[in-house]
Amino acid sequence: MNKIKVKCPAKINLTLEILNKREDGFHNIQSVMQAISLYDFLTVSIEDSNETKITLSGTSDKIPYNEKNLVYRACELFCRQVNKSYKIDVFIEKNIPVEAGLAGGSTDGAGTFFALNELTGKTLNKADIHTLCAKLGSDLNFCLEGGCKLATGRGEKLENLPFHPFKLSLIKPKNFGISAKEAYTKFSQLKNKPNLNITKRFIDGERSLLHNDLELAVINDYADLQKIKSAYPQSQMSGSGPTFFLINENAKLDGDFLIIPDIEAISDGVKIA
Repeated sequence: MNKIKVKCPAKINLTLEILNKREDGFHNIQSVMQAISLYDFLTVSIEDSNETKITLSGTSDKIPYNEKNLVYRACELFCRQVNKSYKIDVFIEKNIPVEAGLAGGSTDGAGTFFALNELTGKTLNKADIHTLCAKLGSDLNFCLEGGCKLATGRGEKLENLPFHPFKLSLIKPKNFGISAKEAYTKFSQLKNKPNLNITKRFIDGERSLLHNDLELAVINDYADLQKIKSAYPQSQMSGSGPTFFLINENAKLDGDFLIIPDIEAISDGVKIA
């Protein structure tokens, strides 16, 4: 086998609480993450080679097809880990919005590790793949596994939680994204930081207690986010935003918004398409 197609799911944060800033510059968090049925697809091919050559292409003009892409960096990291050179081609069918708080880049990185390991006869074990994922980013381990998980540390440490199926829709302003760096910077500037321990209460059964500390940090700076929250007070921002999700309801909102209806919570992560 020298070619494979994998499906890489987006995620939402049912809870996201920022605990403290670490010495490495990241923040410790506690978050209930949930995989959802919005997918990027990667078609990955590989050949033995005297030197590593990585070529990316795809459907979106909003992502880089070079070393700035997590897919490219995952290819490099995999080759170094297995100590072999390969010619690798990856075609990215991009359906998850960029800079949206849905882990679109992270899930593609996780999908790349998964695909390359499959194509090389599962050279690496599961623990090795998780180690590579953690090196590349905070959300990759979750994207690889999917389902519903408690994420701690900077997001890379996972504990299984019971999976409860539900439907949702997504609402994202079309005209801008929010980087994680921007959202966390704004959070650090909050004078009154929340300390609600919502995540523990959610896990203990209060599943209506959705919460995102980063929503509090950015919402006052963007009129479109305020418009979403005003129309749907029960909605919540995912990750660093600016995407909001609405559980068990399809959103309708006038204005320059991308609305993705009929999404479902799913119990798995990256897998062969």
